[in-house]
Amino acid sequence: MHIHREDMMKVCSGCWSLTRGQFHLLFCLILVALSLSVFWNVQFHDFVFYDDPLYVTLNRHVQDGLTIKGCFWALTTMDASNWHPLTWLSLMLDYDLFRLNPAGYHWTNLIIHIANVILLFTVLNRMTGNIGRSAFVTALFAVHPLHVESVAWISERKDVLSTFFWLLVIWVYVRHIERPGAKTFFLLIVSFVLGLLSKPMLVTLPFVLILLDIWPLKRISVPFLCNGKTSGVDRERWRGWQQVLIEKLPLFFLSFLSCVLTWLAQVNGKSLGSLEAFPMDIRIANVLNSYIQYILKVFWPSDLAFFYPYVMSLSPWHVTGEALMLAGITILTIRWAEKRPYLAVGWFWYLGTLIPVIGIVQVGIQSMADRYTYIPLIGLFIMIAWGVPELLGSRRSGKLFLPVLSLLILSILSVCAWQQVQYWKNSTTLFQRALAVTSKNYLAHNNFGVILYRAGRIEEAVRHFIAALQIKPTYADVHCNLGMALVANGNYHEAIRHYREALRIKPYSADIHKDIGTLLTTKGKVKEAIDHYSTALRINPDDELARVKLLALTGQIRKQQQTVTPGNEAIHPALRGSADRSGRK
Repeated sequence: MHIHREDMMKVCSGCWSLTRGQFHLLFCLILVALSLSVFWNVQFHDFVFYDDPLYVTLNRHVQDGLTIKGCFWALTTMDASNWHPLTWLSLMLDYDLFRLNPAGYHWTNLIIHIANVILLFTVLNRMTGNIGRSAFVTALFAVHPLHVESVAWISERKDVLSTFFWLLVIWVYVRHIERPGAKTFFLLIVSFVLGLLSKPMLVTLPFVLILLDIWPLKRISVPFLCNGKTSGVDRERWRGWQQVLIEKLPLFFLSFLSCVLTWLAQVNGKSLGSLEAFPMDIRIANVLNSYIQYILKVFWPSDLAFFYPYVMSLSPWHVTGEALMLAGITILTIRWAEKRPYLAVGWFWYLGTLIPVIGIVQVGIQSMADRYTYIPLIGLFIMIAWGVPELLGSRRSGKLFLPVLSLLILSILSVCAWQQVQYWKNSTTLFQRALAVTSKNYLAHNNFGVILYRAGRIEEAVRHFIAALQIKPTYADVHCNLGMALVANGNYHEAIRHYREALRIKPYSADIHKDIGTLLTTKGKVKEAIDHYSTALRINPDDELARVKLLALTGQIRKQQQTVTPGNEAIHPALRGSADRSGRK
């Protein structure tokens, strides 16, 4: 029987398609196994005393579970200086399923991370058609030690969850390009909105889609960046640019709304650093330093910590060198963009996706954070996965060397990541590690002091609180914690001094007023205690603890007054308003 050449080609093509599908499935299974081998132990880890109380263990809204009231709270609250309702809802669901068993929350984070791994590999393979390099990028994403924080820390649910929708948006976007239509565009918008509801990090995604239009989708080109000539930009290329920009206008609009809501949340949470506390020249220096430090930690991921103190003084030569290095890499990637577009795409992916968290707008007190690299490092991984093979060329020795080198790199990173996972086992291991690998880490001293205090190791706790104050004397929380420890030691006089210093630093803190009120109550200074509880209620009218304490103390005074002068029903003036509000409730 004679088989035509065309029929043979169809059969071979079908076999190749099936083979690619099998390879894809095989790589997915390997990547899942690799992820599990690194993160398996998180199921045995505890909650940590760093945001986990705020997000789960002390959050009564989350512990109410998925209810109509809870959903309304999640959609309207700006707790934790963020607006991320989908993250809150996912934690509420976890509470319904696991209560306060941390294993369940860790498993959820890990499962979402594995889903991200599979989705990233699928998206890259679909866009580039290069299964090997796509798998290497994904393997780096799966096991790099810088990504441990995002997976092993329960409070970083927003990181893994938002990245899932980030990658889903890209997958839907590729489908929309292949088969344009209202259905795929609607799915694109929905996926993007769900990502923004998880974490506002997705505000840069429309720009990343434009980068992907350049490479590997090749929908547009930038010849004026490639060869320095602007005269060659014809109308057809400009139409391509107009098309990709116009189709993304809804995404840009949603990003703008998310930025506004995030800014309001951070203002409401008082987490925005002022220019007095963080001058612009210091911020710029920190931005340059952070960009370089992240790159260095990609290749040498050592001394990782949950918190990196802000450095207020960097050498001008140091900053200048970093600026020149970043500028040099940027210029080179632009010059090589025509022949090696993946370098420019990967580099601008890295630079651009870090902008919301790089520190120009300073949020919080950290200089940088490992969790911020969860999405941006994909850009650097693309540069490595496509750049190194081209650097080695098509030589036979290079083709043999690359698989061995890749396996060696992934093996080393997996071991380092596994070790980094162990530091997140509990609060003690986390804070001790930070103190061992960083200097002047006042937050680690403070948090570790709280853990020691709860364990009854008061003297050790006091030493860590004092160490934190020596580094940062204006840290109000440490003054409060030291006051608490001094009260436990019976040193009331010194304790009240630290509480009053904390109040001087944060005069509008209801919690500090309550702490002082409690201390004054134990010393029998009831009237002064009432003043502080009253102030706490004026600052936070919904503070039920302050209200109960104030009612109890005022009732105590009333009884004393009735004993001395019967018929006298005068009460503290601040209580009347509190009692009225309480009656209305």
